[in-house]
Amino acid sequence: MNSRNIILFSLVAVLYVGTGVFLSWNLALNILNLGLLSAIMALGVNMQWGYAGLFNTGIMGFAALGGLAVVLVSAPPEPEGWAQGGWGIMAGLAFGVAVIAFSTWIYRNLKRGTARSIALFVVLVGGFFAYRAILDPSVEAVEGFNSAVAGNIGGLGLPSLLAWPVGGVLAAIAAWAIGKIALGLRSDYLAIATLGIAEIIIIVMKNEDWLARGVKNMIGLPRPWPVPYEVDLQQSAVFLDWAAHYGLDPVTTSSIVVKLLYALIFGVVLMAVIWLSELALKSPWGRMMRSIRDNEVAAEAMGKDVTRRHLQVFVIGSAVVGFAGAMMTSMDGQLTPGTYNPLRFTFLIWVMVIVGGSGNNWGAVLGGLLIGWLWLIVESLGPGVMSVLTYGLAEGPLKVHLVDSAQHMRLLTLGVILLLVLRFSPRGLIPEK
Repeated sequence: MNSRNIILFSLVAVLYVGTGVFLSWNLALNILNLGLLSAIMALGVNMQWGYAGLFNTGIMGFAALGGLAVVLVSAPPEPEGWAQGGWGIMAGLAFGVAVIAFSTWIYRNLKRGTARSIALFVVLVGGFFAYRAILDPSVEAVEGFNSAVAGNIGGLGLPSLLAWPVGGVLAAIAAWAIGKIALGLRSDYLAIATLGIAEIIIIVMKNEDWLARGVKNMIGLPRPWPVPYEVDLQQSAVFLDWAAHYGLDPVTTSSIVVKLLYALIFGVVLMAVIWLSELALKSPWGRMMRSIRDNEVAAEAMGKDVTRRHLQVFVIGSAVVGFAGAMMTSMDGQLTPGTYNPLRFTFLIWVMVIVGGSGNNWGAVLGGLLIGWLWLIVESLGPGVMSVLTYGLAEGPLKVHLVDSAQHMRLLTLGVILLLVLRFSPRGLIPEK
């Protein structure tokens, strides 16, 4: 890392330290944790766009699948949900997979013609109605039982740390299925397709209550080891004695300690992802991916399987996003499908990659930390700044409206930052080498 990059990262560090000194260390660490998670997602997107030129706008969906993995793996099981219809749901899903597999076999093994078309029609239409006949009664039974607090089948009750790689696997499987369909499209159509599929994922999570309670939300998800709960620290004699020795407030300090532990875990994961990304980028595989990105026709003429390599990097990048999505849900302790929106989980990550420097892993990290800080600090400081700017205005609806809408200044702020970077450093703050 050269001196310019060190200076840029040092300036970003000053922003976080200044937030802690002048505002609150709780706020600074909260922003840092979200910035670290955003940086990991930005690395995943950078693999797809910076390495291979794939315009994926479905990041939100892969992050949501990572969050769903936390529910499926670490949430406590609901025995009554399974008794009411859980096994029926599993049987319905297995039957649906079998119908798809059989349809694929027919398509691949029968000759093109009327017979194949009729066979596919019969299997798909008949299989769909049979699938619904098996699944729907079980879903109604599960969702109808104690829906105020449950109405789902729960998870496996395993440690939250195990859910993180599962989140990556779920996202990778979805990316493989999407890639097999959409990677043959032109870049602009690929963007539309992935955005639409991400919306479908969110809609399914909102409406399938048996899976993760839908819009009722899953709360009380366990934290990853070794992060304790604040209330447990506040009841620990060792922690109270330590806080008293240094004259610290136990309530505030317990929150800071928890956020520091999260920052340490996320930082370790981020460094591991950077290390692996740098190894991949500097390997023959990385050089091949960039050659495909720069000239697909020439790479294909040299014998490279462009479609297969595109699918490969699409799956890897999506897995990284899913891993980060699982980490975020573990930190929040709840899964709320309504909070997944394209602005926060897709286009903001793209701004991070563009501002930091597409094709450069350290640039993606810098963009994640910088834009993550701007996104949250403007929301926190906006009302206060607007109150100062409108100090001379008479009290009334106009002043109240300006102050209440000040947090939306972050959209304007990010737009200005993006324009400035594109004007004076079109390749990002840390350009690709």
